[in-house]
Formats: sequence, C-alpha cells, structure tokens
Amino acid sequence: MAEVINMPRLSDTMEEGTLAKWFFKVGDSVNEGDILAEIETDKATMEFESFHEGELLHIGIKEGDTAPVDSIIAIIGKKGEDISSLIKAPKPKSVKEPEVVKEPEVVKEPEVVKEPEVVKEPEVVEEPEVVEDPEISTKPNNGKVLISPLANKLAIEQGIDLTQVKGTGDNGRIVKRDIENYKPAAFVNTNKMIIATEESSYDLPNSTMRKSIAKRLSESKFTAPHYYLTVEFEMDNIISFRKQYINTQNIKISFNDIIAKAVALSLVKNPKVNSRWHDDKIQISEHVHLGVAVAVEDGLVVPVVKFASSKDMSQINKEVKDFAERAKNKKLKPSEIEGSTFTISNLGMFGIESFTSIINQPNSAILSIGSIIEKPIVKDGEVVVGNTMKLSLACDHRAVDGATGSLFLKTLKEYIENPVSILI
Repeated sequence: MAEVINMPRLSDTMEEGTLAKWFFKVGDSVNEGDILAEIETDKATMEFESFHEGELLHIGIKEGDTAPVDSIIAIIGKKGEDISSLIKAPKPKSVKEPEVVKEPEVVKEPEVVKEPEVVKEPEVVEEPEVVEDPEISTKPNNGKVLISPLANKLAIEQGIDLTQVKGTGDNGRIVKRDIENYKPAAFVNTNKMIIATEESSYDLPNSTMRKSIAKRLSESKFTAPHYYLTVEFEMDNIISFRKQYINTQNIKISFNDIIAKAVALSLVKNPKVNSRWHDDKIQISEHVHLGVAVAVEDGLVVPVVKFASSKDMSQINKEVKDFAERAKNKKLKPSEIEGSTFTISNLGMFGIESFTSIINQPNSAILSIGSIIEKPIVKDGEVVVGNTMKLSLACDHRAVDGATGSLFLKTLKEYIENPVSILI
C-alpha cells in the first residue's frame, strides 16, 4: 500500500517548510534510510530521511515551494499503484508561479503571461511586469531563462546577471548549484559605483526563517514586559587572563567563551534568572542550557550549549565554533537549537559599544554584550587608561524582578573582573 509522506514538523515553532532540494525524481526507487530531500524550516535547512521503501510515485511540492506542516510532499508505493485517492492536499504556496489566470480575456492585471501568442504582441500588455522577473525574462536570442525559485532568490541577493549563467538542470534550467558555482567574467570594474538617478527598488521574498523570526520576536516584545539593566565592567584583568590561559594551556579561547562560562556560573548562583514564565507558575531550571545568538544570512539562530556550567572554556569554544559554522550552512539539528534556559548575544566584534536585545522566549532574560573600549577610567583616585565593556540584561518582569536581575549582574561582575575565580 502506498505511503503518504507529509511535511514534517522539524522544530517546535515550525508552521511551514520550504522544499529546498529533491534527491529523487518520480519513478526512482527509494530505500528506507535514503535522504529524500532538504527542507528549509524556520531555523535551519535539514535533510529529510525516508522511513519507507518503494517507488517514488508522486512529488507534491516542487523545489523552492513552501507548504504548511502535514501537507503532502510525496507518495511512495509499488510501481503502477493507483494513488489518485491519496492526492488530496491543496496546492502549496509557490514563489515560482502566481495563481493561474482562469479568465485570459481579462488583461488589466497580467501578473504572468503564459501563452506565447500574447508575447508576440506586447502592445496588448499595459503593464509589462513580466520583464522584471528573471525567471521569465528573455536572453538576447529571445529564449526564456528557466530558473528555480531558490536559484532566482540567490541570484537577486548576489546581483548576478542571469543571462551570463549556464543552467545545468532539465532543459537548461538554472538551479541552485549554477548560482553557487557561477564565476563572473575575468574583468570586473570595481572602481565605479552604480548610483541610481531614478527611484528604484527590488523585493526579496521572506524566507521561512525570516518570517518565523518576525513572528516570534513580535510575540516576545509585545507579550513579555521587558526592562533593561546596563552595567560597565573593567576588562583589564580578563584581557591578561585570556593571554595567560592561551599561553599556558595552548588553547585559543575568545572573550565570548570566558563570558559565556562566567554567565553560566552566575546563573547557578542566581537560578531565578534562569527561569520560564507560565501563567500558573515560574519554572526555575537548575541546569544551564546557554543559547548563543549566531548571525546567518537570513537572520539569526540560537544554538544551545547544553549544561554550559559544567563545561570548561575550551569545550564551550569548540561547540560555539562548530555551531556557528554549521549555522551558516543551515546544517544545525533541531535538538541543537531548542531547550535554552538563557541567551547571550554579542555584537562587540562589530564595534557596537552597547545595545539591548529582545528576549528569546521562553527564556526570561537575555544578555547583550558590547565591545571592549579603551578609555580613561578612574582607579584609586587617579585617571588612567583602561579597558571597559558594557553589558545590558533584558528581563521579563513577570519572572525576574529588578533586584533579582541586579544580583545576577553583581555576581557576573565578580567573575569578569576577577576571572581566576572562574577556574576555582
């Protein structure tokens, strides 16, 4: 009997997914354990494994299409099996083609002109928006440029001229790998900037991740009563500590690794900050699962260092580096981006002196880390040159009171300004 494959829920917040890539086509034999496709969720792009074997009888979602969780993406069964009764799902949302125009005689809003005879007489089309779409724009020889939606998106983002790209897909279709492997002509004039003299703009379709970020942050900002506590720590001791640690342990660690460890230890001493708000209770976690915000092309992901308080700085360094690399390639697993109890976000490497963040719910707080600034400071009644760093703690006032957040920052200050205590 044929088996229906539905769009899986690959994360706790996933509502829809985008089919990034198919590894099989209709008629291919599929074995249990084969990787059927890559699916882009609200947090990452993940490989989707087949739990059935047989022939791939039907593909319900094309590459680049988006569909809600539980909608049919494929059907696997025996060769020649009748599956007409199983195909019931509505057509998924597609970034490739708009809805079919059922009444061709109405040409006032021709979003897409699909019939070749209409193209022969362009004077009929009052608003030739079609030319702006790289997927159906024409080459110098008047041949159509066939391109997948995902490749189209990448080309727009990278400013690639599609007429210069050779497609390797079916019928010369340009696919993702063609954009990734494209190399511009040998001569590129980089000394001139294109300065617009007329009003112009272009649209970037919102990815599944971008839409999820917008939804979750809006919910957090408007449901959790945020307040902010900002402090400034002296960093001279931690600068010396890092140099000594690298020299003696022969292990390179970053300031972020030291701060992450100090935060984890401070949460152990101030568990009320390491909490979650529920309508009938406040859940306080004794373990520390530290979320570390990582910037990616489509937005932001928060991989989680599990049991961070029990790990040393070199272990934290190794995990965060691995997470950051795989986050950029959208290869994080669902289990690696869920379950955080507290989050840190560091923009110091971009020269940001101080900032505030929106709480990564269901956490009750998030720490924003700025850059280390060299400036005059007062020590023992004298003005000297020193290094400082500003940190801002955003708290959900429902779970974390001002005094509770202040005590956490006081503990963190002791660890940061006396970093040897981290090792004790």
